[in-house]
Parts: sequence; structure tokens; C-alpha cells
Amino acid sequence: MIVGTAGHIDHGKTALVRALTGVDTDRLKEEKERGISIDLGFAYLSAPNGNTIGFVDVPGHERFIHNMLAGVLGVDFIVFVVAANEGVKPQTEEHLAILDLLGVSRGLVALTKSDLASDAQREAVSMDMRQRLVHTTLSSFPIISVSSMTGEGLEAIRQEIMDAAAKLEKIEPVGRFRLAVDRCFTLTGIGTVVTGTALSGSASVGDQLVVSPSGIKAQVRSIHAQNRKTTIGKMGDRCALNLTGANVSKESISRGDMIIDAALHSPTSRIDAYLRLVAGAKKSLSQWMPVKLHHAATEINARIVLLSDPSPSPGHDGFVQLVLDRPIAAAVGDRFVIRDVSGRQTLGGGHLVDLRAPERRRRTPLRIEQLLCQSTVSARQALAGLLELAPYYVDLTAFGRDRVLSASEIDALAGDLSLVMLASRSQVLAFSGAGAAHLESLLLETLDRFHRENPDLIGMGFEQLRVKVQTRMPAAAFSNFLQRPIQSRRVVIEGSWVRLATHMLRLTGPDERNWQRMLPLLSEAQRYRPPKVRELGELLAVTEADVRRLLKTLVKMGKVQEVSRDHFFTRDALAEILDVIVDISKAEGGRIATSTVRDRLDNGRKISIELLEFFDRHAVTMRRGDFRILNTQRLDLFKRGGPGHVGAA
Repeated sequence: MIVGTAGHIDHGKTALVRALTGVDTDRLKEEKERGISIDLGFAYLSAPNGNTIGFVDVPGHERFIHNMLAGVLGVDFIVFVVAANEGVKPQTEEHLAILDLLGVSRGLVALTKSDLASDAQREAVSMDMRQRLVHTTLSSFPIISVSSMTGEGLEAIRQEIMDAAAKLEKIEPVGRFRLAVDRCFTLTGIGTVVTGTALSGSASVGDQLVVSPSGIKAQVRSIHAQNRKTTIGKMGDRCALNLTGANVSKESISRGDMIIDAALHSPTSRIDAYLRLVAGAKKSLSQWMPVKLHHAATEINARIVLLSDPSPSPGHDGFVQLVLDRPIAAAVGDRFVIRDVSGRQTLGGGHLVDLRAPERRRRTPLRIEQLLCQSTVSARQALAGLLELAPYYVDLTAFGRDRVLSASEIDALAGDLSLVMLASRSQVLAFSGAGAAHLESLLLETLDRFHRENPDLIGMGFEQLRVKVQTRMPAAAFSNFLQRPIQSRRVVIEGSWVRLATHMLRLTGPDERNWQRMLPLLSEAQRYRPPKVRELGELLAVTEADVRRLLKTLVKMGKVQEVSRDHFFTRDALAEILDVIVDISKAEGGRIATSTVRDRLDNGRKISIELLEFFDRHAVTMRRGDFRILNTQRLDLFKRGGPGHVGAA
């Protein structure tokens, strides 16, 4: 467990920590000389069960609130200090507001310097604090009189801390590993060391981690957790990680960075958040207002974009978008505080809701509904709610990453909600059963309407259908989604067109007879150098215009493709030709020469050039001087079984 302190300057925070642990947390020369805490101080206390409790002592001076915030974000238990002989002071009020904004609910109030206060003073300060706590998350905190000089109350405070630690020990680490860096330094003979609080998950010696947002790869050489050498550091521990890596150094890692599981690395600079302004704020927020954002140990400039209507006023809350000066590593649910740009006033705070916030259409009713779903603490409730809203699917990969979920936790969610999932390159898209059925129904209705309005067309273009049905779904995912109605034999893909299985574009009697006579000329021995329109007309004794009209119809049906003017190839022949080109690419180190294609197909240089230029137009090949290279992502347009091939299903 990590215990943090809070309270006004010179109210006895450091003295109390020293009395409890025997450690003086003022480590800087200036702190010793001035008798005040400037930066974070650290100490440890052994529990009866052998475990160790970490202390983070924070400065109380208003000039060092940024350091105070770096210390209290992520602690488990707060000792809120108020001097019994002085009572509430400016930083008492500000620290209380900050803790309330951060949702702190475990801790106690220590009435320090009680030996210097009369009974009446103690009672008055205690009553004052009790009233101030009533409407905050600290309302259940016990108030204990204590003196670091006489020892009064120390045992009571120590017992409160031990009881809280015992309860927290029963909580298992969840999620993937994250550590918020508050110090980075070099030790002779050891190397680069970072310290901070582990916010989630666990890390072991030998693990490969990432420094975010920089993306530097680092390996854990050794670990100290709660001031003891160990092989594993876990959620709730105060950790020191000895890191090694090609780019790891004291200069490359700063306070505010995160050391994280590689799967979590995805920095963001635009975040939607739920924000509450402090009741005593001197002004309301305005559009594009500059602020200082404090998140974990990070302090960064940001701009406010108001999303709620009306916008949050002092003492009230609402949704905002935080547009940051640079990307940070964060997670959904992380607490934050905003202060004015001068760093003199705390304005408000809240929790992060969506790390992938849109730049446009961010105030629509649908967007606000999405944010309401996402703002719930429960990942299950958030996911279930999002799946009931447009676009009726969720990028499960990003959802799990941004909520720091482990692979097993994501799998459990998917099973619990009976999700329909589609893999799409680096994404896994998830639908509820009802959402998938709704989208499939919409797809079928769109095709049916298209057929009724265009009875002479074989079907709807793949991209046209994707945009019409679901504009935001990636093409690869939509192609996978199409497999559902294809497998149930309700939809068919022919060539580059998608149609209902019940819709057929059929040739008339004369056209069908001419096609059957023409097919051997295009698909047998001459398939790599088929006759052109004029030659076909002469061979079949059919007018050139009728041959061209018939072949254009066959293009719509996905049976042939016009490679160059009046030169048509069957789809099967093009698939074979593409197989040859792929084979050439593999054999020639990725380079495709026209002469090699000509020799392999035995169809002449002119036709080989026409074929390669045809594939260039479809971005299947790309010209590089005298050679061409393959675009492997486009091969499925013409390969057998691809979305553009006859009979693909």
C-alpha cells in the first residue's frame, strides 16, 4: 500500500512521517536549509505481517502544488494533515479540493501539533474539518489528534494505516502493467533507475516494457518494490526499476513518463473527459481556454473544448475535450486535475473517458450518449452500452488497451456478453448479437433497394455498399462481415459486385448462345492472348457492336474484365496471370520485368505491357523505373477466392 500526505505548509507532514517511519523525507539540501518540503519524499514502514508500506510525502507550499499532485495521484491512503494550533489555511482548502476531485476515499485526518493546542482549539479545528469533509469523498475519514513530539495519537494513526493495508492486500493485481515515473537517475555500477507507483498489473525481472510516450523499448534488469529487492513489482507497490536498453538513459526518461506493457503503448493528445469545477473557482470555463493538466506525474499545457450544454460552472460538472500540447500515456478512468496557466489556482478535475476523441462532430447527441456509456467505471457496462449505439460495434483491441485490460480479461468480457467478433488486420471488431443482426438486416435491405432501383445491374459495388451501410467500418472488417450472409447463402459476390442470392442478371437467349460460343475463344489455349472485339466478331459472324455490348454486360456480371480498349480477359485467366506475376516477383527478389512476363505467358510484349498497365491502374502492381513491384494488399482483387473474384464466398 502507498500512503500519501497532504496539507498546508509547515503543518507537520514530514515530522509525522518521520515519527511513524523513522525516515526524514526531506532529502534535498534546500529542503534542509529552509525547513520545508519542495519535492516528493519517500519513506517505508514495516507491517506486522512482514509487508512494507510506502509513504509519499508531498510539499505543502502553493508554489509546489505541481509536485504535490505528482505525489498524490495513484496513492491508496491519504493522511490529511491540519495543525491543531493553526487550523485551516489556504493550502488546507486547496489540498482538500484536489483530493475530492481525485476521488480519494481512504485515509484519515491528523490534527498535528496537538501538544501546542488547547482542548478548545482541538475541538474547534476538529469540528471545522468535519464540516468541510461532509460533501466530499473524504467524509468518512476519522479525525485523530497527534503530536510528533510527545507521541500522542501515533499508535492510533499507525493502526488505521495497518488496517487499511490489510484490506488492500486481498486485492489481486489486475490489468496490464503501468508505472508512473516520478524520478529517473543513474547509479554507478547499476545503470538507469526509475521510481514510481505501479498503477496496475505486475512486472517481473526480464520483462520487455516500453517507455511511453517516447516508445523507447526497455528491459527490466532488477526490481525494488516497497524498498525491498524482489523479482516482481505489482499494482499498489512503490517500485524502483533498473532498466536497460539501447536508448534507455537518465536523459531519455522524465517525470511524467509511463513504463508500460508494450500492448498499452498508444499515446494520445486529444482526450474526452468528465470534469467537475471546484465550487470556489473564480471563473467558469470558456471555449479553447488554456489550462495546466496534471495526470499521474505529468504536468502539461492543454486547451479546453466544451462538450456539455450548458458548460460546467463552479461546483458543477460536464464533459470536455482536452487538447494537449503533446501526447501522453494514459488510461480510461485515470484521474486528473486542471489548474490555471499561472499555476496558482486549482480549477477542477475528474476522470478520462475516451482517449481516442474525435476532432469533429464531438457535441452531437449521439456522441454525448457514447460518452455517458464510456464514463462508467465498469468495462462490461461501458462495452454493452456502446454496442447498443451507432455504429453498433467497438474496436475491442483499442477498448481493452485503453482500459488496461489483459488478454484474459478481454476474453472474459467477450464471452460474458456473447460478442460477435471480426478480426481485421491489427483490430478485432466486436458486435453484440443484436447489433450484428441489425447491421446484417440493414445490409440486406440496402441490396434489395438497389436491385429494385437498378434491375439491369448485377449488383452493388463493394465500396459503394460499405459506405451506404456502415461508413466507419474498415474495408477489411466489412469484407469479413460479408462472410456471414454469404455463408448463410443470402448474399453472393460476383466479380467486384455484391448481390442478393435471389437477384440474377441473366443473358437473353441470343446473348447466352453467343457467350457459349465465345467462351472457348477466351478461356482455352488463347486465354493469355484472347482475340479482341473485332476478331471475335469475325470469328463468330456477329457485328462488332453486338460483341462489345455483350462483353460489357459480362463485365457487369463479373465474368470478364476489359484490360485495354476492346481487349477482354476472363476473370479466371486474370487470376492465373496474377499467379504467374506473383511467382516472378518471388523468384526475382520482388522485381517484375515486362520481358519475364512476356516469356512466361508467351503472349507477346504488347499484350504483356497492357496487362501490367491494367494491374498498375488497380494498384496491384506499382511501376518503379523499368520494373514493377507487387502491392500484396491488393492481390485479393483478382486472385481466386478474393472479394473481386467470381464465385468468392
